[in-house]
Amino acid sequence: MIAHLKSLWRRSGWNEFVLTSAGLAFIVAVCGFVLLARAAPQGEYLELEEKLMLSLRQPDDVSRIIGPWWVQEVARDVSALGSAMTLILMTVLVLGYLLLRRGYAAAALVVVATLGGYGISGSLKNVFDRERPDVVPHLSHVTSESFPSGHSMLASVVYLTLGALLAQTAVRKREKIYFINVALFLAFIIGVSRVLLGVHYPTDVLAGWSAGTAWALLCWCATYWLQRRGTMRSDLVDEDGSAS
Repeated sequence: MIAHLKSLWRRSGWNEFVLTSAGLAFIVAVCGFVLLARAAPQGEYLELEEKLMLSLRQPDDVSRIIGPWWVQEVARDVSALGSAMTLILMTVLVLGYLLLRRGYAAAALVVVATLGGYGISGSLKNVFDRERPDVVPHLSHVTSESFPSGHSMLASVVYLTLGALLAQTAVRKREKIYFINVALFLAFIIGVSRVLLGVHYPTDVLAGWSAGTAWALLCWCATYWLQRRGTMRSDLVDEDGSAS
């Protein structure tokens, strides 16, 4: 069985593998968000979520995260990787590089994905209007609504989009997979940090991951479709499959 799967992996083209994986991931992400949106803001998982958040704090002092003193500082630093300023700065720097290479299609993907992600995140927060958790003290300053987590959603959008662009420039399959996995890892630890800091319920983070992943995949698939139709040129990869 394993040998058969390996044989299919070797025979299959990278594009077919990516499109199939992206389609399945998009369906899972959308369904996951819908299920969470129908239950989480109404408090269906509230008791379980509050128990989990309390378990991450010192029993004798819920203002401190469990573990050594530096865990709290690390959580704040990791959370900053998903902050608006960090993501905007990273996006602007990447756009500058893409424009220098005349990678207009890739630059358009980054702009649409990022701006669309911010717009969708803000709109969803206003629609669900879920209050921030109050079971533990917040260890980071917050002002907006809780559902979905903006840090988790926008980290998924920006890092997955950039990871996909980097994967497009790689030649070997394992290198492409590495870039995507790095993007997923960054989105994951940023989301976890938001729960550790007490500013989001776990379902806020799950919903943010789901919505962000779905939007990033939708933008990427649209760009890929336009490139295949010849409407948009692939700026980062030459016709022979090598990075331009």
